[in-house]
Amino acid sequence: MGEARTVMDRLTEAVTKPDLDAIAELFAEDAVALTPDEGEIRGRDAIVEYWRSLAEPIPDATFTPLHQYEIGDTAIDEGIYSGVNTGPIPLPTGETLPPTGKTVNIRGVDLATVKDGRIESYRLYFDQMEFLDQLGLLPEA
Repeated sequence: MGEARTVMDRLTEAVTKPDLDAIAELFAEDAVALTPDEGEIRGRDAIVEYWRSLAEPIPDATFTPLHQYEIGDTAIDEGIYSGVNTGPIPLPTGETLPPTGKTVNIRGVDLATVKDGRIESYRLYFDQMEFLDQLGLLPEA
């Protein structure tokens, strides 16, 4: 197992605890993340805030890996992110929605490119509509 795989595994553990200090330690200060819901996020502090916005609504999250790869300096995970929405859901306006109490099981893929033990580039992909639907936040069809 190489450095990228080790760092990605530590990130997965930190995200599911959640441990925001550990997340901060894993990202380079000038890291860049690409996410489906927030777009491009620049800098360690902004990336930690992004993870806070995901961790607070689902504090008991788990990640079940389906496929894990390491290619050079990049680790790739595909898996299922699961948990119950027991915390407030932040909105882009700064407002929050109350917890729904619903369980989510979202398939996603993330890629982390690592240099000198820290993530420099991170990409996360998941279906936002599926996430909102599982939370019961989409209008009935």
